[in-house]
Amino acid sequence: MKETFEAIVIGAGHAGCEAALALARKKHKTLLLTISLDALAFLACNPSIGGTAKGQLVSEIDALGGQMGFTADKTAIQIRMLNRGRGPAVQSLRAQEDKNEYHVEMKKVVENTPNLFLKQGEVESVKLENGKKIIKTAVGDEFESDVVVFATGVYLDSRIIIGKYTESVGPNGFKNAKNLSKSLKKLGYELYRFKTGTPARVNARSVNFDELEIQKGEENIQTFSFMTNKRIKNKACCYLTYTNEKTHEIIRNNLDKAPAISGEIVGVGPRYCPSIETKIVRFADKDRHQLFLEPESLSTAEVYIQGFSTSMPTDIQEKMVHSVKGLENAEIMRDSYAIEYDCINPQQLKLSLESKLHDGLFFAGQINGTSGYEEAAAQGLIAGINAALKLENKEPLILSRCDAYIGVLIDDIVTKGTNEPYRMMTSRAEYRLSLRQDNADLRLTQIGRNVGLVDDKRYRKFLKKKMALEKVYKNLDEKIKISDKLKKFFENNKENPPKNSISIKDMIKRSNLDLIKISKEFGLFSEMEEDILNEINLIVKFEGYLKQQQEDIEKAKKAEQIKIPEDFVYEKQKGLKIETIQKLSQIKPENLGQASRVSGVSPADIAVLSVLIKKHQGEKNERKN
Repeated sequence: MKETFEAIVIGAGHAGCEAALALARKKHKTLLLTISLDALAFLACNPSIGGTAKGQLVSEIDALGGQMGFTADKTAIQIRMLNRGRGPAVQSLRAQEDKNEYHVEMKKVVENTPNLFLKQGEVESVKLENGKKIIKTAVGDEFESDVVVFATGVYLDSRIIIGKYTESVGPNGFKNAKNLSKSLKKLGYELYRFKTGTPARVNARSVNFDELEIQKGEENIQTFSFMTNKRIKNKACCYLTYTNEKTHEIIRNNLDKAPAISGEIVGVGPRYCPSIETKIVRFADKDRHQLFLEPESLSTAEVYIQGFSTSMPTDIQEKMVHSVKGLENAEIMRDSYAIEYDCINPQQLKLSLESKLHDGLFFAGQINGTSGYEEAAAQGLIAGINAALKLENKEPLILSRCDAYIGVLIDDIVTKGTNEPYRMMTSRAEYRLSLRQDNADLRLTQIGRNVGLVDDKRYRKFLKKKMALEKVYKNLDEKIKISDKLKKFFENNKENPPKNSISIKDMIKRSNLDLIKISKEFGLFSEMEEDILNEINLIVKFEGYLKQQQEDIEKAKKAEQIKIPEDFVYEKQKGLKIETIQKLSQIKPENLGQASRVSGVSPADIAVLSVLIKKHQGEKNERKN
């Protein structure tokens, strides 16, 4: 007999955990199948969560009711805000995680979530029978469900490469999925071969940290989760060093042994996180490359060398490491390796992450051609939410580019596809000033509540914050009378004193003043948390830009609201170019906004398409009458 569930999630990495938790928290009986329980939510590469644009993704996951941000806060050993010297639109949190504790804590959450069943097993095939999905494992177990979320990470027919040595395994030597790719191909999915890599780990006791530049964490800054009550304590430091001419010479002299260069590796690697040998070839004029030494855990001496990914033979790796300042005597504990794996063409998915080919199959994470824990978790959450909504016969949750970085991520891969591992960056989001990390809860918590993932405790906290913001904002027109104290305050902050009384709002607009300084000096809003004052500060200082961006967002939303009917046949439409018809027929955009972002589709095509959609709808209504 087949064991029956409402939903099955295949893979328990960052995407799989978020998908399974979303389904189970929405009270659907869910099976989470993983190839190894030891690999659940494992930080297989860098021991960190967040980073440029990725920090925004983590806080958005949290605001919607996901898990990553809360667990990341709980197990962080260092936290910093990146891009402090730049505007708020590009500032992002990045935390060093205790990778062992992160896995343990996430496993506890999964194991103790009602309606969620965790099992170790390699999925070998997927069959579709009378609307049901039949999952078969390598040992012969069968499970049946109404919906399935594929979140297989980099385990599909994966192999690691070190010099001439290759092995058919997943990251960190974990078992891989050898036959699932064939099953997906039979179901009609187009498979790509991508590649990523990870650097060596060295023993901390063998590193000369005195020769390196220390990178400390920041105290008393915001956290990923809006539900974390305590600030993160910095318990560890990172260190900065550089490659040099000797390092580059070793690499150049051994390029014939580099699988990434010689052609031994056929998978396409990430453009924004290439191997060190690829950097040396691509950026031949650079005399050094930055390397970060990051502690992997408080319970191990292993140190991760970020920026030093390679698939060179081990003897060459050792020479490369020893050529770097501070690493002259470093003991390599784990060799660097490249990993190739199968993924699908994400253009075969809808914006809900449901398959266009088969009803009830959802895909999330690196199987969709993305890279990074945060990108995976974001997709996993949306796939899980939409799989649950599918079971409930409700409309899917579609986040637009105006709503969230998550919306940008999904729209990019589904609409444009990707020919390399996709990485989220702030430059990809055209409305990034409105999509800041600090306001993720204001943007998304109500949406999370509407779909049933935001609990009462989180919702009460959200409403309390909204009320506090409104209260402070209403009082910004209050004027502070001209006085010696006011003049001195301005002078001390290198601002020209006003000649008359001045409103709090106008004071905030001065470059060297902010609401926290003003509040402390004049005894204002003393009952308010700093996060509230910082939020108001940003809103006021960037009021003009935000207003303009909001107008652009409203225009974009109008295009998103024009749905393209499922029975709209492009080949039958007159007025569209053949190339446009071919592209739109392949992608099947769900609305006019998405259609406008399909590569090769012009504004003129969109104008014609808008008219044709209205005509189609009118004819349809006439037939009904």
